Amino acid sequence: MLSVFKNAMNYVQNSDETLVGRQIDKDPIVEGLVTDLVDEVTVHNGSLFGVRPPQPHLVEQFKKKMDHLGALRGRPLYHPYIGTGAGNGVYVELEDGSVKLDLINGIGIHIMGHSHPRVMKATVRGALADIVMQGNLQPNNEYWQLSEKLVQIASRKSRLKHAWFATCGTMANESALKLARQKNSPARHIFAMKNAFAGRSTMMAEVTDNPAYKQGLPDYNEVLRIPNYDKKDPQSAEKALKAMKELYAKHEKDVSCFVFEPMLGEGGFVPVPREFYVPMLEFCKQNKIAIWADEVQTFARTGEYFAFETMDLGQYVDIVTIAKTVQLGVTFYTEEYNPKPGLIAGTFSGSTGSMMAGLEILNILAEGYIGPNGRIMEIHRRFIDGLNRLNETTCKGLVIDAGGMGLMIAFTPFDGKKEQVELLIKKMFQNGLIAFSCGKDPVRIRLLVPAIIQDQDIETALQLIEKSILQGLG
Repeated sequence: MLSVFKNAMNYVQNSDETLVGRQIDKDPIVEGLVTDLVDEVTVHNGSLFGVRPPQPHLVEQFKKKMDHLGALRGRPLYHPYIGTGAGNGVYVELEDGSVKLDLINGIGIHIMGHSHPRVMKATVRGALADIVMQGNLQPNNEYWQLSEKLVQIASRKSRLKHAWFATCGTMANESALKLARQKNSPARHIFAMKNAFAGRSTMMAEVTDNPAYKQGLPDYNEVLRIPNYDKKDPQSAEKALKAMKELYAKHEKDVSCFVFEPMLGEGGFVPVPREFYVPMLEFCKQNKIAIWADEVQTFARTGEYFAFETMDLGQYVDIVTIAKTVQLGVTFYTEEYNPKPGLIAGTFSGSTGSMMAGLEILNILAEGYIGPNGRIMEIHRRFIDGLNRLNETTCKGLVIDAGGMGLMIAFTPFDGKKEQVELLIKKMFQNGLIAFSCGKDPVRIRLLVPAIIQDQDIETALQLIEKSILQGLG
């Protein structure tokens, strides 16, 4: 490594040519340095290949850190989790010396797991740029490269033509609502699904259907709720359409958009048939109501890049929002919803490292992950088969309704009571598996599985789920 640095210094001192722009990206010495750095980190992380319990000599110090962090935040973390910065695929090391199998991934941010060499390389290259954060006023090359890639993907099976960056899914959703309201002004009301989640800003908390997320906030009475799909009710689609029509009759010409998650995220990971949405989408089209698909969580996880592709709904969407997978937020829109200057902006559009990492993640996904026979769908089938096997054997009747879409997998443990599910999630964490909850009545256990998971790690995860459930019966 030292010799490489010496060569780099000699190159800089002896070169007669001035490097123009980002010619540094093509410089073999710089590329060698980046490769050596990432290779060295990968070697260190190579020892993280399985679950490991906390190390006794680190437990007390870790508890002090957790208590201090809780005091700084004003509340403790949900999981006792402070990472060391080391990870390897689905495995991540914590400050107490433990290694966990991470199947929630920061709630879906790390679709390529921890320390993926190609993602790390892209991020390091981004860190070598002249700026840390890019903005919508002064973007660099990475901004247009990622924009071009995303618009190419989005426009294949839809009329989406434009993309605008934001720092997170919430802000991408804020931009989406602005587009819809400006185009359909003065209409202000929003059709949204029951149990929806849209983000943590004041307006997105209003769209979100969870009273706990907006305690003490004013109610603006701008959201019109549509009942969700109920697989036990053959009239579910008709009831949803009827509710939409009745609400529209009360607020005619004052509904700006219909926002829906192709599959509810926080709402329970329950797959919805295409036939449920189509009548409502047709109604919205007839009445010039913007159709906005919130794919902040579903993007790149349902077997195709977009869930609207998986569900063949691309012909309907006017606005689509994503985040998580691409490491920043994006709002897509058709030409009709292209806003007037000044409506959407923002100082930050995302870090250079995030843009390069997001672009590389898209490149990796194209290498056998996408499509009905891609790795994502293979992971889904293996996981669901395994959960159903547990429900039929050792955990009979305790792993109910395993399902979801692609890498978004959930099941209902026990009878779906919140207290039982919370205890089980804590037990799973103690045993080495990181998961989270979603839905209510019933509460379900949610997994956001990284696309790079190996078959043996799926089996390890199933074993940890089985162990935790059986311990919960004790």
